[in-house]
Amino acid sequence: MQNEGEIRIPSGCAITGVISKSGERFSGETAIRSIEPMHDRSNGLGGGFAAYGIYPQNRDLYAFHVFYDSARAKEECEQVLQTSFDVTVAEKIPTRKMPQITDEPAIWRYFCLPYEKLLQSTGLDEREFVSRFVVKINTQIRGAYVFSSGKNMGVFKAVGFPEDVGRYYRLEDYEGYCWTAHGRYPTNTPGWWGGAHPFNLLDYTVVHNGEISSYDANRRFIEMFGYRCTLLTDTEVITYIIDYLNRRQGMSLEETADVIAAPFWSEIDAMDEADRKKFTYLRNVYSSMLITGPFSILLGFTGGMMALNDRLKLRSMVVGEKGDRVYVASEECAIRTVAPELDRLWSPRGGEPVIIQVNEGVRI
Repeated sequence: MQNEGEIRIPSGCAITGVISKSGERFSGETAIRSIEPMHDRSNGLGGGFAAYGIYPQNRDLYAFHVFYDSARAKEECEQVLQTSFDVTVAEKIPTRKMPQITDEPAIWRYFCLPYEKLLQSTGLDEREFVSRFVVKINTQIRGAYVFSSGKNMGVFKAVGFPEDVGRYYRLEDYEGYCWTAHGRYPTNTPGWWGGAHPFNLLDYTVVHNGEISSYDANRRFIEMFGYRCTLLTDTEVITYIIDYLNRRQGMSLEETADVIAAPFWSEIDAMDEADRKKFTYLRNVYSSMLITGPFSILLGFTGGMMALNDRLKLRSMVVGEKGDRVYVASEECAIRTVAPELDRLWSPRGGEPVIIQVNEGVRI
């Protein structure tokens, strides 16, 4: 007979995020320390971080972070990259040897911009051009995976516990105004470097605790619009849905949240006429982008962060404030570790987005 307390069944993964509304840049050590107390919510099969504002010297260039499984994949990817982009910097991402991190791929980064003539000839805006290029590399070049593709930001992830991943990438040497982090506990997908969180496209990054029961429906629908889910985990589709709704459809983040964590029909029926029409429209038109199943997510984007629970709030999430910084995490201990005294602490309601943005006028 198993006695209470002898086993631990964690409710999924660990997520945490910190943002400075003043745009003050701070070390990645803060994010590492915040995720570390939630060690038991992961199982060592994936950890990662997203950081914003870390490349101020190249803030106007796209920063591609790429995994390579072979020298052939690197050569082929760089040939394709150089035909579409003016590459200013190509270098290995600095790491340190750690016994906990094994089977490392080659990890490179490139700072670049699309050739203007190509943009004119394709008729695409810069962000759509980059988005299509990332999909092309990740679907057509075997052994090459672009896992970060925004400006003045970067994703760092690996197979391992998140605190080890942070130190492997030397994140204490980086400074950013916003950090998110994830410790993975995969239940039905493999643990591999590309499948670790965060997931990224352009400057959007998503870390997620939960399981998307609507994944197949969501994936089939989003792939109608040129996206390809190649990274063997349900969280990837959330990133593409947000990119589609917010960037391509021009929806606000509040409207985006109303699609992916839509109100129940019983709630819509009880609304006043204007809101009832609005939410009926969103549910009918974007029904295939409704995400079902338990989830709490943190979305990072240039200049901000959004936290969102499923409507039934089946995954824990707390938010804290201290001065100009806002903290979001799966557990309060992750916040208290880096901010013992808080001005405010609360748990958002299910389906209620918490959107934090850098103060207007701050250069990021």
